[in-house]
Amino acid sequence: MRLPQKVFKIDTYLPAEEAYHFVRKDLPETPPVIEHSHDFYELFLVEQGSVHHWINGLEERLEPGQLTFVRPFDCHALQAAPNTGARILNVMFRRDSADHLLERYHSELVGRFFWSQSDFPMSVRLAGPQKERAVNAMLTLQSSHRSLARIEHFLLSMMTHVLDATHRAQDQAPFWLIKAAHAARDQRVFRQGAQGMIVAAGRSQAHVCRECRRHLGLSPTQYVNRIRIQHAAMMLSGTAQPISNIALDCGFENLSYFHRLFREQYGTTPRGYRQRHMKPSTLEDYPI
Repeated sequence: MRLPQKVFKIDTYLPAEEAYHFVRKDLPETPPVIEHSHDFYELFLVEQGSVHHWINGLEERLEPGQLTFVRPFDCHALQAAPNTGARILNVMFRRDSADHLLERYHSELVGRFFWSQSDFPMSVRLAGPQKERAVNAMLTLQSSHRSLARIEHFLLSMMTHVLDATHRAQDQAPFWLIKAAHAARDQRVFRQGAQGMIVAAGRSQAHVCRECRRHLGLSPTQYVNRIRIQHAAMMLSGTAQPISNIALDCGFENLSYFHRLFREQYGTTPRGYRQRHMKPSTLEDYPI
């Protein structure tokens, strides 16, 4: 059962000196569900479990990793699917923050993310390293000073770095390329490097390279290497494997090359990344 629609106000959640509201919330399984619109923008990520989402007259089921960009005029409601332990990470921020970003980065943002003109808000499914990066980025908001600079930095990061280049491809990108880009996230594929993506595409190397640069803005090698390094980062922070083994698991036989790519992507060495992202109580157990 859904209650009559309400309009939620950002000032209910935010004092004047704060620029955003963040909550990590376990969703209830039982009704009533409050169907609402609001005078602010909202970004939520399903961290675990499954969620029933009523949005603009449609009911959908969201699984872990689903990231949704909710606009002020959207009417929606959320409820946990039974026995799934659904939890979301939710960020709310004022309209003027969104207006500033759109004005400054109009060509990159117009018609996408919070500014989609479709009947339903933009929603993307993140998995593996992508989801881990998104969760980590959102959790930093919990303890950060809730300033305008912090929320703008976070939003730009989510819209440019966390989301895979597949979601930044133009609508005219050929289906075979989107399919190959998704296939490249599979470890069995990305361990083969660019060749794995080219085989998945089923096209000539020259054609794949040309279309990949056109629609994804990267060469197949650059695209796959980014996925491999993201996977390595996840393993560095969450497993006890030696760095050399992680490099091999990601398809890098040349350890120096792996170190160079990792530093280019994360601004630090694999060892430095592991030291920074492991809990102090467990760091001593890791062969850094």
